[in-house]
Amino acid sequence: MLRALVALSRQALPLLGLVTTTRAPEQTGVRGALDRYFLVSERGSTFGREIRGGLVTFFAMAYIIVLNPLILGTVPDDGFTGSFIGGDPELAIARVAATTALIAGLMSILMGVVAKFPLALAAGMGLNVVVTFSIATLPGMTWADAMGIVVLEGIIILVLVLTGFREAVFRAVPRELKTAIGVGIGLFIAFVGLVNAGIVRTPLSLGTPVDLGVGGSFAGWPMLVFVVGLVVSIVLYVRKVRGALLIAIGAATVLALVIQAFAGLGLRSVTTTADGLVAENDTGWMLNVPELSGSPVQTPDFGLLGQFSLFGSIEKIGLLTVVLLVFSLLLADFFDTMGTMVAVGGEAKLLDADGNPPKTRQILVVDSIAAVAGGAGSVSSNTSYVESAAGVGEGARTGLASVVTGVAFLLATFLAPLVELVPSEAATPALVLVGFLMMSQVAGISWTRLEVAIPAFLTIAVMPFTYSITAGIGAGFIAYVLVRVTQGKVREIHPLMWVAAAAFVLYFVRGPLTALL
Repeated sequence: MLRALVALSRQALPLLGLVTTTRAPEQTGVRGALDRYFLVSERGSTFGREIRGGLVTFFAMAYIIVLNPLILGTVPDDGFTGSFIGGDPELAIARVAATTALIAGLMSILMGVVAKFPLALAAGMGLNVVVTFSIATLPGMTWADAMGIVVLEGIIILVLVLTGFREAVFRAVPRELKTAIGVGIGLFIAFVGLVNAGIVRTPLSLGTPVDLGVGGSFAGWPMLVFVVGLVVSIVLYVRKVRGALLIAIGAATVLALVIQAFAGLGLRSVTTTADGLVAENDTGWMLNVPELSGSPVQTPDFGLLGQFSLFGSIEKIGLLTVVLLVFSLLLADFFDTMGTMVAVGGEAKLLDADGNPPKTRQILVVDSIAAVAGGAGSVSSNTSYVESAAGVGEGARTGLASVVTGVAFLLATFLAPLVELVPSEAATPALVLVGFLMMSQVAGISWTRLEVAIPAFLTIAVMPFTYSITAGIGAGFIAYVLVRVTQGKVREIHPLMWVAAAAFVLYFVRGPLTALL
């Protein structure tokens, strides 16, 4: 009775005006509208975290502005004897850089606005290598033909999303296998960070596949920059300092600028001779030199936009070869994004009980449109970047972070020289720390259940060892089906898992198939 009277009084007193209730004031104006649209408060985030997270993601993946031009802009088509992309070798690199930043900016903003998910996009590393060395350089092929194949792949994958097939395949994957994908990607991006910083590299002796630094030890000022960046990020993260990763990137960049000003280091380069590998300036910067030459502002050249031939490749290399090439790109795009959004969503605590992120279809639609946009812009297929997890590690939880990353990319079309001031050695410590954060998800895998443990292990191991998210997912899918069949539990295998596993078998033997056909 007493509890009932107390409860009644709590309800009645405010109505009588004897007690006033207090509510958290709702934000109004533009800030309030942004908060409600992007679900900032609802997901437990703040505008400060989203901005910091978006900037951290940008700096973690800004290397693509430097690397994509070096891959696409330095190789002639048609059996390495034809023309450079865009037709003018002197403008190729600048055009690819500007258009790479433009497409990445637009697609990242689109992801943030439509899917409201903290996932940024840019030209896919690995995919750009395939487009360059496996498609554009085929005898008779042109860069326009190669980009047409990318557009075709994007259109097909968009149709698969709109028909629900791509989302259905994603939902057919067992939850613990999705967890393994996230863990594998954590190890993968940590490995990427160590490689891009030069901490892990191929030894000149080729005695082992990889080695620590130079001759098994740390040597050179750039490695010091990485170590300082990693130490600062760990200390600030452990101390729960807001903006830990962004502060660490900034501090390491300042140190790099000071070192470069006094030491005048150049880029590290490796050449292959009859005697093996020879490194020039082995203690130099890995990807870009942190120095400003000329004006920090430059007018972007978007002359590559629209330079693609949708069906020109068919008459050059035949329909069957085109189909195989499209299939290879499609499968990589199809499952790379699946793994990336699971990894990022898991780190952001946004996955549901089945391991699915919110607005899965919208995420996949934007990612498919990005593939088309990348081909149409002649910068290779654009895809979701696992480096987005670095922004999530900084606190990002919504699409507002993706918008911030996109705006930064758009500014980079004019401020490319400033972006290049941040060396990979200063940005990659964030990837290593985020790899640790994503590795913690391994506790969610039942290692005593063989039908889960074996596919999970192969997924986690194959990704960093092959430098391929797609290969890791494929190994896990095939192993899952194999173990289930061995256990006599065929009926428990989802039909779409059979389809995916069969597709991966073809993917793994596509080289011999292409040669045979």
